[in-house]
Amino acid sequence: MIDTHCHLNDEKLLPIADRIVGDFACDKIESAICVGYDMPSSRLAVELADKYDALYCAVGIHPHDADTATDEAYQELKALASNQKCVAIGEIGLDYYYDLSERDVQRKAFAEQIELANEVGLPAVLHVRDAYDDARKILFDMKSYLNHGLLLHCYSGSSEYVKVFDKLDAYYSFGGAITFKNARHNIEALATVPLDRLVLETDCPYMTPVPFRGKLNEPKYVSLVLEKASEVLNVDKDQLEKITTENAKRLFYRMK
Repeated sequence: MIDTHCHLNDEKLLPIADRIVGDFACDKIESAICVGYDMPSSRLAVELADKYDALYCAVGIHPHDADTATDEAYQELKALASNQKCVAIGEIGLDYYYDLSERDVQRKAFAEQIELANEVGLPAVLHVRDAYDDARKILFDMKSYLNHGLLLHCYSGSSEYVKVFDKLDAYYSFGGAITFKNARHNIEALATVPLDRLVLETDCPYMTPVPFRGKLNEPKYVSLVLEKASEVLNVDKDQLEKITTENAKRLFYRMK
């Protein structure tokens, strides 16, 4: 299994990163992607990816921190992305749920990092929450920059939006939310995603799957996401593991 989105660079997981990665083999985790969300976490993601063979990274500025997306930051992100363990620019996007940055600032940072992903030749990993219409507008306006892949991380949009983003050859990632009792919306969307565009994640330390909800999430719990996705899609679990692993390696082409 591949956990395509985790935060071992988070203060809750960093102190136990040695143990977590050390357990990958027995937890049947082939690899994981440690994702940055601001400049310090992006630097740390690269450091961790360099430290652990089975860990890769993504670098970028989350919409919560969009006001830190300066020219200097972009130059540093470009340099960080040159590391061959860096597989994507992300997480980037729009978050109108919390609105921790002004929306025009979020949109500007999002568009500029789409350009950056194209410039460095890497896929973009998107965080979109309560902002799918604006995300759609930006992505279709910038379609010529989407030459290296696009992943909607922790997809929370509708099944109708799947049809929209399919036109951009987007990939979709699902995590622990599909195991929650109120997951009908997520499950309906999951059921419409093309199998060759599906990958799995934990978003740890957040979004811990049932039955461990409320406890600290870790990459090993991607197995519970796989189990639930297999049930929803009526696809054999081993077959779905193979499919989602192949999909992840196709999208994140630097992964071995």
